[in-house]
This record gives sequence, C-alpha cells and structure tokens, in this order.
Amino acid sequence: MTNRNSLYFFHHNDADTIQKVTPLYKEAETYGFHITNDPKKANIIVSIGNDGTFLQAVRKTGFKEDSLYVGISTTGRLNMYCDFHLDEIPEMIYAMANEQIQVLRYPIIEAIVDEETTFYCLNEFSIRSAIIKTFVVDIFIDQLHFETFRGDGIIVATPTGSTAYNKSVNGAVVDPSLPCLQVSELASLNNNRFRTLGSPFILSGEHSLTLKVVQDGNDHPTMGMDNEALSIKHVEKIEIKLSDKKIKTVKLKNNSFWEKVKRSFL
Repeated sequence: MTNRNSLYFFHHNDADTIQKVTPLYKEAETYGFHITNDPKKANIIVSIGNDGTFLQAVRKTGFKEDSLYVGISTTGRLNMYCDFHLDEIPEMIYAMANEQIQVLRYPIIEAIVDEETTFYCLNEFSIRSAIIKTFVVDIFIDQLHFETFRGDGIIVATPTGSTAYNKSVNGAVVDPSLPCLQVSELASLNNNRFRTLGSPFILSGEHSLTLKVVQDGNDHPTMGMDNEALSIKHVEKIEIKLSDKKIKTVKLKNNSFWEKVKRSFL
C-alpha cells in the first residue's frame, strides 16, 4: 500500500553523501513525510546527486508511473533533471507548499530485443559495435525499409535525452512537449557503395523503428540504456517506440526546459 506522503531517497551511500543528506531526512520528517526503504511503497522518489543519479533512480525503481520523481543536485549547480540544490531544502519545501512547482510527464523509450526482453530508457537507447569494426543494420520505419546503415552505431533519443549523447553527435535539441524519437548516426560510412541519410531525423510518437542487425560475425553489439550498458550475443532485431508509460517529474515554474538549455550550453 502506497502512503500519501511517502518518500524514498535514492543516493550513493558513501560517507560524504550520507553526511550531506542526513539533514534532508530530518527536514522531511519535520514536514510530516513518511520515509520508506521500499520504493514500491513510495509515491515520491527523491534522487540526490546529478543527472546520472536521477537516471539510475528512475531505472532502479522501475519507471514508476504512480510516483513523482524529484531531482536534487549535490554538484553545486542545477542539472537538466535536478531543479533543486541540496543546500536549499527550505526553499524547495516552500516552493512545493506554495505551488511554485509544475508536474511534467516525460516520454520513455521502449526497446524490445529479439521479441523477448523489454528495456525502458528515459534519455536514449544506443547500439554500437563492440569491436573495432563497422557493423551493418537495416533500419525500418514502421514496415518501410528506410536505409542500410554501416558504421559505428546508432542513437535513438527522447526529447529530454536530446541534450545528452544525442547532442554530442550534432543531434537537434527537442522540446520535451513533443512526443517523438530522434535517430542519430555514429560515424556512418557513406561512399559510392554505402549510403545513409547522413543526418539525424525525428519520428513522431506514432511511428516505430526496427533495427535488424546483419549477421556477419559482428552481431554482438553493445547496447546502452541511458547510462547503463548491456552486451547480448547474436542480437538480430530491436524494436523501438515511445512507450505508453511516462514518468512524472517536478520543476520550478521559473525554470523551464529552455532556461535549463541556456544555462547548460550558452
């Protein structure tokens, strides 16, 4: 049974972090929150660290749709998913109490590997060669064979993930209010024999993407789900789409996505 104001704190357990977060536990109890060690019983999940910690918090707690995710930064600066500083807890409580926050619903990628295992990603799903050799992937949009990719790998990003790995390969930054997928290439081979689009492209959430790995001996790729990596032998097909699931996060009303982009990159 989920308690109405039940908090689960997700953070590293090193001595320095424990020392920093202990006052937060006490502050939460002072304001009447119940603290649980079981994320299944929480309706508020608080990540304490940086954006990487937030991604881990969402993944480790199972992308809960019935919980509210809150990101608190310990790095001295706000991040894309962290709207609050650890040393500004009273201000955070005040903002929540006085309705200075907004609840956002972020889309999630659903990736099904060989019709057997399903993975969820908040930022991006990536697949790349695990050896120093290009690999070949047939790319389908819905049932249309779009192109045959030969290169190092492919990134499929959500709008919120567009500022991460996707941006580092010159992908576009996308407003998170647009439910879509962005597909970007990693070092594609383009010549008279092999040809790809050669630029990122964006699919609406109504479309799906299918990646069929050509079985030429380089069929043991490394797949990235946000900031975790997985390697599966003889991968043949990955089906990717926007999931029906969404996670709920909070942000300050005066800290929009584009203000975060400006603060982070300009």
